[in-house]
Amino acid sequence: MCSLCGVLGAEGDWTEASTMPSLNRLGTRRAQRLHRVQVVNVVLGQFGLSLRDWQGAQFQVSNRTGRTEFVDNLSQVWRAAERILGRACDPLDPSVITRMERLERTD
Repeated sequence: MCSLCGVLGAEGDWTEASTMPSLNRLGTRRAQRLHRVQVVNVVLGQFGLSLRDWQGAQFQVSNRTGRTEFVDNLSQVWRAAERILGRACDPLDPSVITRMERLERTD
C-alpha cells in the first residue's frame, strides 16, 4: 500500500473513541481530536516536545530544533518521543506528574 492510501484509508484507533462525556460536549470528532492534542502537549512539554494534528489523519511529534516524526495514533506518540529524545519518555513518571500538578495549581 502506498503511503497516501495508508493516510486516507486508515481505520480509527481506539484512542479516537468518544465515550467520555466531557469530550462529547466538544461536539465534532475534529474538536475532540484537537482537545486530545492539547492534553498530550501538557505532558510532552515536560520533555521539550510538542504534538500537532496533521490534517486529521496523523500526528506530528517534534522537538524544539524541528526534528519531527509522524505517527498514526496517540499510542505511538510515546515511542516517537523516545526516538526523538534518545532516552525514555515515561508520561507516568512521578516527577512528570508532580510537575504537571504544579502547573495545574498555577492555572
